[in-house]
Amino acid sequence: MIPKIFNQEIRLEDGRKISIETGKLAKLAHGSVVVRMGNCMLLCTVVSNYNSAQVDFLPLTVDYREKFAAAGRYPGGFFKREARPSDGEVLTMRLVDRVLRPLFPKDYHNEVQVMIQLMSHDENVMPDALAGLAASAAIQLSDFPFECAVSEARVARVNGELIINPSRAQLEKSDIDIMVGASADSVMMVEGEMDECSEEEMIDAIKFAHDAIKVQIKAQIKLAEEVGKKEVREYEEEVENEELMQNVHKAAYEKCYEIAKRGTSKAERGLAFNEVKEKIKEGFSDEELEDLSPLIGKYFNKAQKEAVREVVLSEGIRLDGRKTDEIRPIWCEVDYLPSTHGSSIFSRGETQSLATVTLGTSREANQIDMPSYEGEERFYLHYNFPPFCTGEARPIRGTSRREVGHGNLAQRGLKSMIPEDCPYTVRVVSEVLESNGSSSMATVCSGTLALMDAGIQIKKPVSGIAMGLISDGNRYAILSDILGDEDHLGDMDFKVTGTVDGITACQMDIKIKGLSYEILVKALKQAREGRLHILEKITETIAKPNDSVKDHAPKMVSMTIPNEFIGSVIGPGGKVIQEMQKDTDTTIVIEEEGEVGIIEILGVNQEKIDAAIEKINNITFKPVVGEIYNVKVIKVLDFGAVVEFVPGNEILLHISEVSWERIEKVTDKINIGDTFDVKYFGIDPKTRKPKVSRKALLQRPERSKKSDGKEMNN
Repeated sequence: MIPKIFNQEIRLEDGRKISIETGKLAKLAHGSVVVRMGNCMLLCTVVSNYNSAQVDFLPLTVDYREKFAAAGRYPGGFFKREARPSDGEVLTMRLVDRVLRPLFPKDYHNEVQVMIQLMSHDENVMPDALAGLAASAAIQLSDFPFECAVSEARVARVNGELIINPSRAQLEKSDIDIMVGASADSVMMVEGEMDECSEEEMIDAIKFAHDAIKVQIKAQIKLAEEVGKKEVREYEEEVENEELMQNVHKAAYEKCYEIAKRGTSKAERGLAFNEVKEKIKEGFSDEELEDLSPLIGKYFNKAQKEAVREVVLSEGIRLDGRKTDEIRPIWCEVDYLPSTHGSSIFSRGETQSLATVTLGTSREANQIDMPSYEGEERFYLHYNFPPFCTGEARPIRGTSRREVGHGNLAQRGLKSMIPEDCPYTVRVVSEVLESNGSSSMATVCSGTLALMDAGIQIKKPVSGIAMGLISDGNRYAILSDILGDEDHLGDMDFKVTGTVDGITACQMDIKIKGLSYEILVKALKQAREGRLHILEKITETIAKPNDSVKDHAPKMVSMTIPNEFIGSVIGPGGKVIQEMQKDTDTTIVIEEEGEVGIIEILGVNQEKIDAAIEKINNITFKPVVGEIYNVKVIKVLDFGAVVEFVPGNEILLHISEVSWERIEKVTDKINIGDTFDVKYFGIDPKTRKPKVSRKALLQRPERSKKSDGKEMNN
């Protein structure tokens, strides 16, 4: 049977096209589309179970995978098949999830699976920019209860011009790179990096993306109408008890309001709220609690949320007693760990990050191997969030998606400040030791401190701050340096990193519809004030990067050699370079670039580094024709002497070139250990071997006069 295919086309301003197609592939899925731009093709399928998962949250899974066959490549590894997702794929999953999740009903607990696969790759198209469009388009063709169509667009600024969905080549030249997710009337998600751009420039880029998204949403809706919009499925709604809700609200609201006004710590506040909750439960019998306990907990949380938000809106008081624009107390310390190459502690309120810096050669660069991109990172940051940092005990099951996302955000915030001529591969690791909000931003601050402590000559210090928002439609409050509870109870989580001169990275999630650009601008301005305050605390601790790396940290020296000598430096089976590393206690890395070999020498002791340099110079020594060199005799033969320009670089001095006088034995004139000057003549045309001469530098003796008269007649 020939399938009936439906297609919608989106035209970008520069003439490029995006098509959305359905009806050909994966027809048993509840919704499926193929999104194409150039030769890039993404297949997205969505499926949702018809039975509730018996959980109190939305069990949504977004899975994004890039198939190696899409780029005509084999997967690496022993089994030659795609395995666990790469960090790049995880980051794309998070981008899509953050836009989709708020649009499902709060009481929809049926398992939802969104699968996006790169089936064909185009080197001029970045597939992650199309993932959000594909996911929303597939959902529009399903019967899921979903609020409205959305999409995502990537924006880059190249030479002052904003571009939608740039190529990787364009992205490398850009000074703004952001991903924006939005519905037709509201921006919901922003994430990206900038080269110290202003708040106004960032807003312009968001608006530009939003205009493009509106066109993509229209195409989705039109496609769904052509196919035939399905009726929204019925699902098992949450059981509600109006009377119980009112009773719990009456019993909890005022008490929660008073607790919220006190300005207490996380632990104190948690105990106080829990005490109110337990007293409410005491008013019910054991039989009633058996049935109603989940609802009591739900309604208590609702009353608590309303109380906390009202305290902020009506009295301008936050949970820990701060004003809306006030930053928590900060203390910093550098050089805390004696054996690391750089370290720091950054504490802000009840959030603390311990950062370390490790310096290495290009061999330690982070290798990126994805179908859509192959490369390496010479600067990267890893973020760890252990259970104890929130006072919890839970299973440890590897690196979470959250850790990957927060680490990437901090890395983006810092990487533009690493100088281009930094010889090292730099790894920053942030261990979050305490967490009560903004741990990723604390990581940016601790990372800055640790880099300066390590002697990395960063261009400027970077700080980060997380902004929040509480709004009831008429009133609003912008919160600086939000707590974990304020993130959970609020309407916005907006993380901004930057220097004194501009923004370097951002991540924004908005939970309410219709957030005005006016409020967004105010939030950015308030964030700048907070950033600058934190920067002052950082520079009070360490004003500028240390002049050099620590004594126990490796020093890096780079040198170039002609590529003809690379084999000689390495030696057969790596013998020469291995012995050299062992003798000098250094790490030596050689990379061929064009007609030269780039050598990196890493070592702690400068004398040993110099020794390694000398050995390499000796191997690569090449005498110049006509030049004079001081040589040393290392061996005497019947027909000449072996002399050494430099250790390891030898040449034969023929007996005929030792002296103008005819000699029977070489030792009549020179012996082992003697040093003298010789002249280099290059390749002898007669012998086809390199030639040096000692006698050419000696005065030629005058010829003796003969007594036979011939000489006299002359």
